[in-house]
Amino acid sequence: MRFSARERVGLRAMAELAQRYGTGPVSLSEVAAAQEVSLSYLEQVIRPLRRAGLLTSTRGASGGYTLARPPAAITVGDVIRVLEGAIVPIRCVTDQTCSPPCALEDRCATRSVWEIVRDRLTETLDGITLADL
Repeated sequence: MRFSARERVGLRAMAELAQRYGTGPVSLSEVAAAQEVSLSYLEQVIRPLRRAGLLTSTRGASGGYTLARPPAAITVGDVIRVLEGAIVPIRCVTDQTCSPPCALEDRCATRSVWEIVRDRLTETLDGITLADL
């Protein structure tokens, strides 16, 4: 399974904010410079994390972003799900109905393998917090 650039950048930004947790708001330009990503791209990645309640923002000269919860209370899985949705290796093992439905769904020999991969991946990502990074 490959993670998108959006997921990787989002996780790196969240790890950067976790390292600075408790020091006050951090500007996105500081995070962008530290993680060597463009500010405009980082703004796009951060937006859904703020909307989902993982980040809080403060306006003004000394404003910026902070984690909404302690680093130990935010998992890698939380970040990935906000940025990309369900953690699944292939579409047919989502919790939602696959559309169009797979013609082999009733007799798929490998579906159980993909369900195990999904469950283990979810368990692993949910077992790693930002404090662990």
